Amino acid sequence: MQRHYGLDWLRIGAFAILILYHIGMVFVPWPFHAKLDAQPWVAVPMMLSNPWRLSLLFVVSGYASRALFVRHATAWTFVRSRTARLLIPLACGVAAIVPPQAWVELVTQHGYQRGFAAFWWGDYFRFGRLDGIALPTWNHLWFVGYLWVYTLGWTLVLVVTPVAVRRAAQGAFDRLFGGVGALLLPMAWLMLVSGVLFPGARETHELRGDWVAHASYFPMLVFGYALAGSEATLASFARWWKPTALLALLAYGVVAGIAIVYAGYRVTPRPFGTIFSLARGVEGWMAIAALIGVAETFWNRDHRWRPMLTEAVFPFYIAHQTIIVVVAYWLMPSALPGAASFAILVAATLTGCSVFYLVGRRVPLLRPLIGLRLHRRAPAIPDDRPAIV
Repeated sequence: MQRHYGLDWLRIGAFAILILYHIGMVFVPWPFHAKLDAQPWVAVPMMLSNPWRLSLLFVVSGYASRALFVRHATAWTFVRSRTARLLIPLACGVAAIVPPQAWVELVTQHGYQRGFAAFWWGDYFRFGRLDGIALPTWNHLWFVGYLWVYTLGWTLVLVVTPVAVRRAAQGAFDRLFGGVGALLLPMAWLMLVSGVLFPGARETHELRGDWVAHASYFPMLVFGYALAGSEATLASFARWWKPTALLALLAYGVVAGIAIVYAGYRVTPRPFGTIFSLARGVEGWMAIAALIGVAETFWNRDHRWRPMLTEAVFPFYIAHQTIIVVVAYWLMPSALPGAASFAILVAATLTGCSVFYLVGRRVPLLRPLIGLRLHRRAPAIPDDRPAIV
């Protein structure tokens, strides 16, 4: 398969948005591991990406999975490779990266008295609950665990499905999603999940029983896998990116309007709660369709920064939330204005993640722990100096 640079850029951008989103979680009244000066209005800009940011990552991951699948001689080598790339950093993250998040949450929200070292050695690996918090925990790394489970499950489907049936299924996908179906059918599914099957449900990220997440994200991964073999579907996204972007913005207007009007309500009254959920489904897919269309139309070209940024995404993802939570904890006594705290969090997160990546990529034994290939040479940092001819 030919590499789609546009989706590489889309993946980089999606993870950048996710990092900013998690910084925003410090300031919004929603539950999070560390809180500063939470303001209800912060929820409004957060909802601009809330309905689609994770679904987009699963679509892009499905697309990349197909590119990786065809490079391996057997399904077993593909599964072995994905297991090493996902479960090793997940285990490292759960054991060594995530614990400060749980400690900060317990100290600031549950009155926990023990220091971090005592917590890490004495309470974190209890394999039970402490004040309602499951320990040990994967927190933001749930995405990695879900991605591995979905990849394993979909690979099993591919293995037991004859090649002729897989080709027929790809042909059916091209017919269904090669035109306006690429816009309407996934949108209808997300509306069904959000507004009918699981209205008002929250994702638990505990894997078992998290049906609203599985109904949303596993089909996205499968769609991305099929998208990697469908030029017609990519062309549909490129053709319709402007109308889908407009529809995404209109749906966001509905979501934001209802959130503002009913900001003080624990449960949004009917029918506005249902309208809110359905509008989230529309926004969720229309935004993804527009972004893929933009990536196909304008971003499918390489740049000297792309290899390093593509490689850095996973280490940044592993480290970012712990840095956010710890820095927010340090900022709590200062009572700085929200804008100043936000700026400090952005600068600290970018600096900390950059150090985490740049140091880890140079130490062979650390590379698999932060999600990088062990035996592959890390991409050089681009040099802005003019080349000598």
